[in-house]
Amino acid sequence: MNSALLLALAALLTQPAAEWTALFDGRTLDGFTRHGGEAAYLVEDGCIVGETRANTGNSFLCTAREYGDFVLEFEVKIDDELNSGCQIRSHAQAGDDSVYGYQIEIEATPRAFGGGIYEEGGRAWLAQPTPDQTAHNAFIPGEWNHYRVEAAGPRIRTYLNGVPIADLMDGQTASGFIGFQVHGVGGRTEPLRARWRNLRIRDLGS
Repeated sequence: MNSALLLALAALLTQPAAEWTALFDGRTLDGFTRHGGEAAYLVEDGCIVGETRANTGNSFLCTAREYGDFVLEFEVKIDDELNSGCQIRSHAQAGDDSVYGYQIEIEATPRAFGGGIYEEGGRAWLAQPTPDQTAHNAFIPGEWNHYRVEAAGPRIRTYLNGVPIADLMDGQTASGFIGFQVHGVGGRTEPLRARWRNLRIRDLGS
């Protein structure tokens, strides 16, 4: 185990247990800002709903606050044809407002990369499930899926429906916002939707 990870773990062990805090109040999008494309975000039945728009790029609903070390949990359900993701430790580019940073993959497609870690606007795939892993088919299409993301120092771990997916050591970015993606769909005019609920976080500092 390297020294950076040992220091991060030691710091966590000496802190009092952090309380869970809701990221979303179930009624409004207060505390969030949209970056990137022009997808619509609304509140419906206690959920955040992201809805695609034609001829726009990837869109992100992002926390106004930045987080460093944390445990994040949420549930998500997406239309089968839609790709999505959860950004962590991410930022928006000045000028074009595009988002870059770590993305936890959300998808219902046959390649089954849900829970893998992709770097939006950067190095692409950093950790992804392979076909011989039990985790490869952990995502259940058409159902609510539970995600857990643990970020402590340079280590990022993901769990999908209780199944360990990715365990990444990467110290490139230590903090940033959390964001929820609606992927661009080209010229498609019929909308696709992603839904998120029960968003909560334990902020462990930085």
